Amino acid sequence: MDKDSALSALSALGQDTRLEVFRLLVRAGSQGIPAGEIATTIGAVQNTTSTHLKVLTHAGLIRAERDGRTIRYVADMIGFRDLLAFLMEDCCNGAPELCRPVIDAVTCNC
Repeated sequence: MDKDSALSALSALGQDTRLEVFRLLVRAGSQGIPAGEIATTIGAVQNTTSTHLKVLTHAGLIRAERDGRTIRYVADMIGFRDLLAFLMEDCCNGAPELCRPVIDAVTCNC
């Protein structure tokens, strides 16, 4: 990930509703959540939610998958991993054991 992509992702997550949507999709896992259900869950109108979903998609943090006539959104764990890797790229100044607690905290079996 380059600096501009990281700034785009961080900017996308720097807004309350988008952060809430991203965390909701991370919890949902690979099955994702239909767009309408996302709006209902976070208590927002669909056109506003659509705008937030578009920002997160352009930032590489989520992706849309068509399921018949429904569009499901799924957290893009590769994009998220790339953001974390970028942020930790120069971590610990040669002492990787200092980063181990952070790595353990973000590692999952997903």
